Amino acid sequence: MDGFEFNKIAGAVLSAMLVIAGGRVLLDMAMPHHGPEKPGWALPVTEAKAKTAAPEAAFDVASVLGLLPKANADAGADIFKKCMACHTGNKGDKNLVGPNLWGIVGRKTASAAGFEARYSEAMKGHAGEWTFERLAKYLHNPAQEVPGNKMVFAGIPDNTDLADLLVYLRKLSDSPAALPTK
Repeated sequence: MDGFEFNKIAGAVLSAMLVIAGGRVLLDMAMPHHGPEKPGWALPVTEAKAKTAAPEAAFDVASVLGLLPKANADAGADIFKKCMACHTGNKGDKNLVGPNLWGIVGRKTASAAGFEARYSEAMKGHAGEWTFERLAKYLHNPAQEVPGNKMVFAGIPDNTDLADLLVYLRKLSDSPAALPTK
């Protein structure tokens, strides 16, 4: 078989494919068919009754502060592992997405060395010091305590875990702050 014969066979195959595909398009254009308004099937659906959730109790910072004397710093170190995705905790460590938390208890808000320019305006406007009370409120629900801050962490809902974390954060300092007495 020479090249001319091969070209004739290839041309015939391609012409047949063109007629098949083109014929379908021409038929669709000439005879439009109307399908269902919505494709698929209508499924019987019963409306679920809306569950009425009990209103969430307000956060009680005093209960967290009352747990601090018995809190476990080792358990707090395990909880702090979640924080390590964005923060460091050793003295002299660099800042990551969030500031280094060494010496956070008692430190002025929005004042971590080398991180000042990266704080949100909301955090810069949250003047004062990071006391146990302020840290408890913030770490329980960061978005609620400082609306508009950049921290995307959802918070720690469990009071015992929060107390453990606060006691661990207290250890991240050259001179740990005294636990509040109540």
